[in-house]
Amino acid sequence: MTSVAAGVAASHPATARTGVRILQAGGSAADAAVGAVLACCVAETVYTGLGGGGFATYFEADTGEVTCLDFFVSVPGLDGDRKAEPMVSVDVFFGGLPQTYSIGGASVAVPGVPAGLGEVHRRWGRLPWAEVVAPAAGLARTGVLLPAAHARTLESCAPALAYGAGAELYQPGGRLLQGDELLFHPGLATAMDALGEQGPDVFYTGEYADVLVGAVRDAGGSLGPADLASYRVVSTDVDRAMLAGHRVYARHDLNRTIDTIAALPDDLSRPKRAPAVATALRNRGTQRLGDTTNVSVVDADGNACVITTTLGLGAGVWLPGLGINLNSMLGEGELLTEELVPGRRMASYMCPLVVIAPDGGLAVAAGSAGASRIRTALVDTLLGLLVDDLTVPEAIARPRYHVVEETVHAEAGCPPEELAALTDAGWQVVEWPELNHYFGGVTAVGRAGAAGDPRRGGVGILL
Repeated sequence: MTSVAAGVAASHPATARTGVRILQAGGSAADAAVGAVLACCVAETVYTGLGGGGFATYFEADTGEVTCLDFFVSVPGLDGDRKAEPMVSVDVFFGGLPQTYSIGGASVAVPGVPAGLGEVHRRWGRLPWAEVVAPAAGLARTGVLLPAAHARTLESCAPALAYGAGAELYQPGGRLLQGDELLFHPGLATAMDALGEQGPDVFYTGEYADVLVGAVRDAGGSLGPADLASYRVVSTDVDRAMLAGHRVYARHDLNRTIDTIAALPDDLSRPKRAPAVATALRNRGTQRLGDTTNVSVVDADGNACVITTTLGLGAGVWLPGLGINLNSMLGEGELLTEELVPGRRMASYMCPLVVIAPDGGLAVAAGSAGASRIRTALVDTLLGLLVDDLTVPEAIARPRYHVVEETVHAEAGCPPEELAALTDAGWQVVEWPELNHYFGGVTAVGRAGAAGDPRRGGVGILL
């Protein structure tokens, strides 16, 4: 049986290095993934943070069991003592066109990242919790360099990220941070130290719970103590689909990624497959940005842990003295698919997954950023790995296309014969001039290597 080498894939060099150091110290895939996600909360704050939510998928090599954990945000209002004020509208420009988002205190849902990481560690971690948190606390003390790809995201999302207290962090002196400049959040090291010493409860029932409630309510939100105290991480059903003789496992996400894989045609040869794949990927939704990031880890025992987290765009509500921006999920219109009942989990496109080979061993662990393009990015990457026999770096870096209603948005470099097949089949094709972070941000570790997405400054490291 061919095995997957131990490794880490992430969207920032500091994040990937953190995961690798934890593996080298004897940590499990869960330890390394948790430590790396905490590093994301320092190094990738244009995408995620402790004030966000996420999902984890874990593969246990000894048993073959796949578990999906939901620690996404939930709807506030259980306290019932406060009505939210109107949200703040901001226009984010993408592809030259404005997209309106809503931020501010009323956009803040109950965060799940601290609780979720704590639960992943409790179930599958080997190292002490404090040792897993320590590397991120160290990064928070020094700050990290902002990759050029992250700087491009910041430029697109500046109306939300450089709002309020975020202005002095992301736009000091009125000038946005550029690639390779220092990103530093005063107070974040204090928060990480407390997290390491007191555990995730510090944000839910501990000393920072009142700080969180106060910050949200001062900004016009309704989140209260009961919302935090009642928050729980939950296991969610695991879906499965077959692709090229491999079993793909993941949660049932808003985009129905597993259902899409199951609907792919039997004949996946190129360029013939292009129209059928486009049909499977058709998305009758809007083209939203989505600030999200993913960490994929495999350890020496063959266990895999994939964690995807997000802030939305970020609410622009910062915990005073702690350097933490809160999520803006209640302002993400495309996620508001159900009635906003207090305590209810919100829907999400995030879909961390694992793929099991015909021989029963792990083939790849992968996840992606990109809101409604997460499915697009993952499906194309899996086709590259399992059908087209590409390496992980090749599969992630190659041009993708994303389908919205009757239009195929194609990155520069998509094969002309595939674009012609799409046009002949009646699709409208819009060609983009470059690879663009709009098309997602995959990170993956597999039998054919490890890589992060060049669209997001990604890095893959094998031990």
